Amino acid sequence: MTYSSSLAIGRQRFAKPHQNTTSFRVADKTLGPVSNAIILIILMCLLGLMYLTQVTKTNSYGYKIEELTKTQTDLKAEHAELEVAAARLQSLDRVKSSEAAKNLVSVAPSGTVSN
Repeated sequence: MTYSSSLAIGRQRFAKPHQNTTSFRVADKTLGPVSNAIILIILMCLLGLMYLTQVTKTNSYGYKIEELTKTQTDLKAEHAELEVAAARLQSLDRVKSSEAAKNLVSVAPSGTVSN
């Protein structure tokens, strides 16, 4: 193959009048069907991994929320028990210091009952 024929391979052979005969065609580069399939498979794998990470994060937050809800329930129950205990302890002091308790008269036993 000569130098002139190797240059002429990429050239347009028939030129219109008043046109340069050394114009070159630009070959479009495209991906083939196998390359497209591989790229699509890789993209689907990446999307699947992203989905799995999001689901895993959501589940871990669900476990934390469940644990915090259980702790809240336990603390509410303990708070209710402490309120009852505080009311019980305060009621004795209130009864002792009330006006009705101060006006009570102590009674001595007058006798015993025999059978």
